[in-house]
Amino acid sequence: MAEVKLPALFADHMVIQRDFPVHVWGWADPGEAVTVSFRGESRATTTDELGRWQVSLPSGAAGGPFTLEVRAANSITISDVLVGDVWVASGQSNMGFQMHRVMNADAELQTADRPKIRLFQVAHATADYPLEDVKAETWVLCSPETATKFSAIGFLFARGVQDDQKVPIGVIESDWGGTPAEAWTSLPALAADASLMPVFSAFSLMTDTESMNIRDRARQVREVEAAKAAGTPEPKFPWHPELRSWMPGALYNAMIAPLVKFPIRGAIWYQGESNGGPERAPTYWRLFSTMIQDWRRNWGVGDFPFLFVQLANWKTGPEGQWPEVRDAQRRTLALRNTGMASAIDIGDSIDIHPKNKQDVAKRLVLAARAIAYGEKLEYSGPLFRAVTSEGKSLRVWFDHASSGLVAKGDVVKGFEVAGADRKFFPAVAKIEGSALVVSSDQVAAPVYVRYGWASDPEVNLYNKEGLPASPFQSE
Repeated sequence: MAEVKLPALFADHMVIQRDFPVHVWGWADPGEAVTVSFRGESRATTTDELGRWQVSLPSGAAGGPFTLEVRAANSITISDVLVGDVWVASGQSNMGFQMHRVMNADAELQTADRPKIRLFQVAHATADYPLEDVKAETWVLCSPETATKFSAIGFLFARGVQDDQKVPIGVIESDWGGTPAEAWTSLPALAADASLMPVFSAFSLMTDTESMNIRDRARQVREVEAAKAAGTPEPKFPWHPELRSWMPGALYNAMIAPLVKFPIRGAIWYQGESNGGPERAPTYWRLFSTMIQDWRRNWGVGDFPFLFVQLANWKTGPEGQWPEVRDAQRRTLALRNTGMASAIDIGDSIDIHPKNKQDVAKRLVLAARAIAYGEKLEYSGPLFRAVTSEGKSLRVWFDHASSGLVAKGDVVKGFEVAGADRKFFPAVAKIEGSALVVSSDQVAAPVYVRYGWASDPEVNLYNKEGLPASPFQSE
């Protein structure tokens, strides 16, 4: 008789989402009786013809530690279970950026002795179809030793939320550097929208050149080995994406689908760099919105808070379309319970991985406090709302600017205007309360306005709470 088994998420030191039914599932022999006990409640079931089983126990408030017990032909006891809030941290390398690499890392890690924060790291994997379990080790208590190689934003966000909410926090890190959003979206969701067919075309172009890339990487390995043998400096080569990690749906199948039966409080997301080229940027708004809705539909816990980081400033190559991606991210805020932390003022012009993850996390925490926890506070920088014509000028209105707009410096920087021909010229911008009046001597009849429309723009507009205005282009 086979032993009853549980997913990797169910292990000592785990965190279970408060105020949701406790969903427990696993596998055993077909027709086997299984009983689950937790916090004085028990539920029994029988496995189906494939050996699968699941039960739901009553919800409860934050607390612990508790013990969760599963009894069948064998028994499994999971100890030190806390009930609190569970957040999924996902995206590409800036989400995977580890704590030991942030600015002032040693001082920050000294604050990581927080045993009521629990960390769970999903291993990189891809799949052609949705898997039932992730590759992972186990939950660990947060400490300077365990946090050092964990997502910096994941830890710093958890620290900020716990300081505010005073409850246990679980963070499930599921990210992979250098990956596009379509890899994190299910195939059914992608296939349901004809406007997203370009993501399959873009991947097809990658497969056409993969044999050449394989040969090139083999050559690079040989050159590195030759340099080591000769005692000379190792040659440096351009980064190559792993083809399997760019396949539409592949990361969703292996690294997200196995998580969706596990109730969560919300998700934080830092991604977009890999969608910043001319093949992918034009579809990013549609794709990103589809991905968020896809996750929410498959998790089945409602429109959970989805908080994301807008691309930081960085000097891209000539084909980079980061302004378009940033604007797509801004427009995604039309979805309910979404929040955006702009990083346009805290990036690094020459490093795609800025080390200031602290301010990024603080801005995400503000969004969580407002959107997930209902606190009345300003959590976003100014967001473009509308533009009206005033003769030779345009008046630009903003949300999240009720306290007023401020420029860090003598004059507002980063604005451009254009006429009906869409030829943009630098503009003079004057703050008037929560609006701006912009104009240019080179545009007699302005129609369009944009702000921060460059990969590494010089911008300085904030609200009085000190949060930066998002780049935008009016339509």
